[in-house]
Amino acid sequence: MRIRWTYAFIDRPREAFDTACDFWTAVTDTRLSELRGEDSEFVTLVPDDADACLKAQAVRSGGGGAHLDFCVDDVREFADSATRLGASVVADLGSLVVLRSPGGQLFCAAPWQGQSSRPGVVRGSRLDQVCVDVPPSAYDAEVAFWSGLLAGWTSRPGSLPEFHVVEPPPGLPVRLLLQRLDEERPASAHLDLACADVEATRTWHEKLGAVSVADFSGWTLMRDPAGGTYCLTTRDPETGSLRA
Repeated sequence: MRIRWTYAFIDRPREAFDTACDFWTAVTDTRLSELRGEDSEFVTLVPDDADACLKAQAVRSGGGGAHLDFCVDDVREFADSATRLGASVVADLGSLVVLRSPGGQLFCAAPWQGQSSRPGVVRGSRLDQVCVDVPPSAYDAEVAFWSGLLAGWTSRPGSLPEFHVVEPPPGLPVRLLLQRLDEERPASAHLDLACADVEATRTWHEKLGAVSVADFSGWTLMRDPAGGTYCLTTRDPETGSLRA
């Protein structure tokens, strides 16, 4: 089953939703679409000269996080493939199926609507990755699940033993990183940006209201004004790969 397009979803609590949208539209140089959903809980972040690959959702409970939507020709076939590999169906809405991976991470199957033009780099950075933080007991199963589901993607170990990359073919805008946690807790996910200059991007984000939480070799952990965490990484924003 070929993945035609990918969306990263910013999930934030309802009370912080507008704040999140203001911040992430500034960071990605996008504008908001009309709100959708029964409770006006969905919105797309639309670039001026490419197809959107980022959406936001107001969640009713919890602190939010992130998830991936996979756009395919046949939603039912993709969902069936996912369940055969160990996923569970959370909600079947016909044209959209919400699923949960064996490790507990939510994701969606949605119909492809012709998207093909990837947004460009914005001020030296690009939001291009969803990182799923997986408890140790579920890590191997989660790696096997995503590697099996995403046919045509490259599944390989990451730069450190606790990372595994599942990288899409050229042209798709969002890739997947699996991170093994040091503790047992429910799986969650956050957004990652590839940055030509992490320090410059951090300074810019701080001016927009974000806060730096911690520095690591290769990435900086940030908190956006809505309270959600994300990372600025030293990967190449053009290719997504680690720079030499």
